Amino acid sequence: MKKLKILFLFLCCGLFVSAQPDRWQQRVVYTMDIDFDVKKHQFDGSQRLIYINNSPDELDKVFYHLYFNAFQPNSMMAIRNQHLPDSDPRVKGRIDGLKSNEIGYLKIKSLYCNGQPVKFTEVGTILEVELSTPIGPRSTAIFEMEFEGQVPIQIRRSGRDNKEGIAYSMSQWYPKMCEYDYQGWHANPYVGREFHSVWGDFDVTLHIDKDYVVGATGYLQNAQEIGHGYEKPGTKVKKTKDKKLHWNFFAPNVIDFVWAADPDYIHVKKQAKNGPMMHFFYQDNKEYNENWENLPNVMDRVFAYASEHYGKYPYDVYSFIQAGDGGMEYPMATLITGHRVFPSLVGVSVHELLHSWYQMVLATNESLYAWIDEGFTCYASSEIMNQLKKEGLISGKYVENPHAGSIAGYTNFASSGYEEPLSIHADHFNSNSAYGVASYVKGEVFLHQLEYIIGEKAFAQGLHDYFDTWKFKHPNDNDFIRIMEKISDLELDWYREYWVNTTHTIDYRLTEVERVDGKGTKVLLSRVGLMPMPLDVVVTYNGDQKEVFNIPLRIMRGEKPQEFKDMKYTVAEDWPWTHPNYELVIPAGIDEIISIEIDPMRRMADVNPDNNNWSAQEGNNK
Repeated sequence: MKKLKILFLFLCCGLFVSAQPDRWQQRVVYTMDIDFDVKKHQFDGSQRLIYINNSPDELDKVFYHLYFNAFQPNSMMAIRNQHLPDSDPRVKGRIDGLKSNEIGYLKIKSLYCNGQPVKFTEVGTILEVELSTPIGPRSTAIFEMEFEGQVPIQIRRSGRDNKEGIAYSMSQWYPKMCEYDYQGWHANPYVGREFHSVWGDFDVTLHIDKDYVVGATGYLQNAQEIGHGYEKPGTKVKKTKDKKLHWNFFAPNVIDFVWAADPDYIHVKKQAKNGPMMHFFYQDNKEYNENWENLPNVMDRVFAYASEHYGKYPYDVYSFIQAGDGGMEYPMATLITGHRVFPSLVGVSVHELLHSWYQMVLATNESLYAWIDEGFTCYASSEIMNQLKKEGLISGKYVENPHAGSIAGYTNFASSGYEEPLSIHADHFNSNSAYGVASYVKGEVFLHQLEYIIGEKAFAQGLHDYFDTWKFKHPNDNDFIRIMEKISDLELDWYREYWVNTTHTIDYRLTEVERVDGKGTKVLLSRVGLMPMPLDVVVTYNGDQKEVFNIPLRIMRGEKPQEFKDMKYTVAEDWPWTHPNYELVIPAGIDEIISIEIDPMRRMADVNPDNNNWSAQEGNNK
């Protein structure tokens, strides 16, 4: 890895290239040196940060995240989780019970900007910094900081001594510059949910007892000094008399840096055929070793499938690390708990890896668009897990629609009265359930329904175009829908606005079927729910011949192409969204029809599908 050359390249890109002609983005270059004390669970750090202000604005202040300060009694995270109706059991009440040697903290000892000391104030998980000399538009500033930290006991994402005995899960562990973008500063207090980060390069040197094995974001620069399975086979590791090893990782063009360490890690490597070098770190455990030993071959297949369907993974390394409190994604790595049956271990690995597409490379502001981050990842995870079952790589039954469970989960919750719009900031949902359904479930359904609206071919191409157009550029929801409009030649803003900004539901009813002399059969369709959608109405004739009548919405300004190879496809007159009722005339006598059904494949999240069909035997469903 030619670190200096790459650093210069990304610096140049940061100074002179914007994400889009009408949108700029900031850039950072971190150099950190960390001396870690495993007895006290504390560390001293120095940080040099090159901050590139690509904005047209003059900045007279900056902000840093101090995430570890959340793990202190009476913190915003502690109080937030005491008052949620369905608080996360990993957090609820635990923070306020921490002792002084169990809390987390980041304390800033000194901070300079361009060689001059600056005033700063620690306000919970945010460091507020006043600049004596503003940073001008399209200029660069250098911040130099000395800080110290203490690792909290494992509560949420970060910490020491997790429930599986992993020593250190080091996420959100360093003073991190807040993002400033076209919406201004994003100095949100940490209450346990989502993130928004600045693109940059990380050069991190970690000094830790030599018995510890470290897995981290980035490329290890001194493998021959480290050993522990990082060195190339057949080469000698340089011996050292130091009590500590000095790990140096370099990660270009990422939004964060994570690491984990344990003295008992087994370290296994496998080169993906169509992807990066994969690293696996896990503790020796007779009950679960076989699962971890089988994981590399499956993840090799996952990399190939994801790169084919969603875009090429752009880095040359990825690490699956047993650590954390469940599963959490980071650039080039994930922390996952490892005491799982094999399908579960594969499932969490697949989900967190796919965040490399829908967060770590595209990097939406997941605080504002958690449904793009989590929902798109859930969509891709469901597709891939279903494919792995089809290929026999994991147990389970392959199904035609792997998103049916998410549709059922959403429609059930939509009737509960607790649903909230996707447009709410991730920190401000009134319950964890509402956040979870909106971000994970309803986000997945958003994509599944979009495929129904525009057709499979356009949708598949749109996913590729979205990734290739917006990687490393912080896209938002409108950027995504514009890609899909361009590829489908349909107007789709209505779909985004209804699904994201409201909790209106989809409910269509097949109200009446009657004979029309000389014209065939008239079908009366009714829109019961407030959200309009195009419809696929499938008619089954005598002899089991089928015909699809596609009814576009007028506001789409077009319709999807034929996608049913074994059925006749007829595009009917479009349906104005203002009209609650619609008449479809089928050019066949009622005696020739066996059944009529709206969306029989259940690709639309209709909250009441029981009123979607008519059969000759049962008569009208009213």
